[in-house]
Amino acid sequence: MSTQTPADKRYDRRDTTLKFVNRPDALDPLPPDEGDQCLRAEMSCGHAVTPESLTGWCRSLLDQGQYKFKCPALKEGTLQKCDAEWSYPEVRRLAVLTVEEMQYFEEHTARLAAAEYCEFKSCPSCRTYVERVDLTNLSVSCTICLALKKKKFEFCWQCLNQWKGAAPRSDRCNNHGCINHNLELLKNCKTTNLPQVAGVKDCPSIRACVTCGQIVEHDKTGCKNIICPRCQVEFCFVCLKLTTECLKTSYHFIPCRDGVAPRQTSIPVWCRK
Repeated sequence: MSTQTPADKRYDRRDTTLKFVNRPDALDPLPPDEGDQCLRAEMSCGHAVTPESLTGWCRSLLDQGQYKFKCPALKEGTLQKCDAEWSYPEVRRLAVLTVEEMQYFEEHTARLAAAEYCEFKSCPSCRTYVERVDLTNLSVSCTICLALKKKKFEFCWQCLNQWKGAAPRSDRCNNHGCINHNLELLKNCKTTNLPQVAGVKDCPSIRACVTCGQIVEHDKTGCKNIICPRCQVEFCFVCLKLTTECLKTSYHFIPCRDGVAPRQTSIPVWCRK
């Protein structure tokens, strides 16, 4: 069993279920302070961690919209990332998560996992979560309302008001102010430059993932390709092609053959497998 305090989480030396190692923390690029006595435990992939570094890394993944916990350390003697996936029970145990941290991790993991496999929102009438099966239709019928009230209730997936007008529709309902805010953001976003990509200027600063439609921004560091935090598909922020297609006629740090793609006027619908 491990002991912990909110300010300083440490392993219990008597915990025989953990493998303690005398190696640097693989998740912390800074060398340990002189006289540092913090125990390091070995993860299933073989890399050493401390409770604080493991908590910090996994929480940063959740904050980026990723619910799969993967090791970012390099394989020994190589420049290849380990990328081994850790289970939540392993993370929970070796990160020595507090009760509050466990609640945060589990709520966010469940929400992110559900969002990957289905579209769901709260019905404005009964407040029950409803799944949208037809991703091209904004008009959604609540089965719970029908069962409880014996009356059909349709609402707009976009503005979350009771549906008005003809259906099906993929753009909007007839309620005043029903607009796709993400689409407006794509159409009216400012332009930006990518300093490390030669010749790329006046590129729209916000894009929709070409696979799932997730709204993303480039942090202006590194190459022109980004990985979508939702579907994990890599694409070029400049020309909006999948990275594998873009690199057939270009390289990571030079302009795309087809130039900068204009602002997007539609958002891709994710066709989940």
